[in-house]
Amino acid sequence: MTEHKDRRHALLSASGAYRWTACPPSAFLEAQFPDNVSDAAEEGTLAHELAEAKVKNYFLLDGLDKRKLRAVVTKLKKSPLWDDEMDGYTDEYLDYVRSAALAFENQPYVAIEKQVEFGTWVPDGFGTADCILIGGGTIHVIDFKYGKSPAGRVEAENNPQMILYALGAYDAYKMLYPMKRIKMTIVQPRLPDGVSEWDTTIDALLAQGEWIRERAALAVKGEGGFHPDDKACRFCRAKASCRARAEKNVALAFSDGMGNLPPLISNEEMGRYLKLGTDVAKWLSDLQEKALLECLAGREVPGWKAVEGRGSREWTDMDQAFAVLTGSGIEEAMLWEKRPLTLAQVEKAIGKKAFAECVGGYVVKRPGKPALVEETDKRPAVTNVVTAAEAFQ
Repeated sequence: MTEHKDRRHALLSASGAYRWTACPPSAFLEAQFPDNVSDAAEEGTLAHELAEAKVKNYFLLDGLDKRKLRAVVTKLKKSPLWDDEMDGYTDEYLDYVRSAALAFENQPYVAIEKQVEFGTWVPDGFGTADCILIGGGTIHVIDFKYGKSPAGRVEAENNPQMILYALGAYDAYKMLYPMKRIKMTIVQPRLPDGVSEWDTTIDALLAQGEWIRERAALAVKGEGGFHPDDKACRFCRAKASCRARAEKNVALAFSDGMGNLPPLISNEEMGRYLKLGTDVAKWLSDLQEKALLECLAGREVPGWKAVEGRGSREWTDMDQAFAVLTGSGIEEAMLWEKRPLTLAQVEKAIGKKAFAECVGGYVVKRPGKPALVEETDKRPAVTNVVTAAEAFQ
């Protein structure tokens, strides 16, 4: 198995395809900045390596039998980012892949962590597809994502990353297998509604490929217009310094062109401003982070400076300190608190299955605090309006 962190990356990568198709010049703009990997990304890489090993073991690919699987898991568990929950979430991904394979009339061709080339549509384009299943005139491309934020839920439909993987798979295998349909699936097991599927035809896929080809032709030359938006800017390395994003947010946040309008805004205006202003707070936060780094590096940001924040105290040797306290007559009971673990901590400690079997009947799910999201969110809407049925209960 090739470690995921050691793989090469293309300028116009599949994973960044939404960004450079929406905002073509961003590809060259962000190439000027270092690609700093976050802990969340490192955690995702670790989960991907575990998921890859489990799926390869299931299909007995690359000679990855149970003994080798145990060796891989033992190695991965040494990572400081390992969490036992990762085992359960990757099992859910494996369950989906297993079910997808069994849904074929005959045993499908299987490729795991397959590097696919889509240079026909994107100059020097390539990427790594997590899972490809082919059979019965269908290509099924499955992508595993480990994000846990509902705001980061990724849809399969018209997803440029998935389209590029599907195009690469089609290009690689079209001479070997007759193909009529494409199915694309994104599995995000850490979300309650984490499976998104999309079926389309080969002709529709190729039409999407032509649109991507046009966007890639602009991006590879650094041409086309900048189009900053919340989704396109989220993982762009140039997001804090991008002038187009700055001008858009400054115009929105500080415009005084309200004219002679009523003193109170309507609900219609409220909804419009919320959509328009989605990126303003994030932009200011990115700007503050960038300015702090500049100040810490000794570079001047006029009007701003870096200072030491509020510190904290900690023991150099807690056991020795407590021994001194008890030796001075302080009762040990005053130095310790006995607290039960939270429900989530107990479940994590004993495992989901054992938790459900032993104490699942003692658990009730309370509704979460209402949150405002865009209407495209998959969760059902809630209100404080009491229905007749509730009133007469």
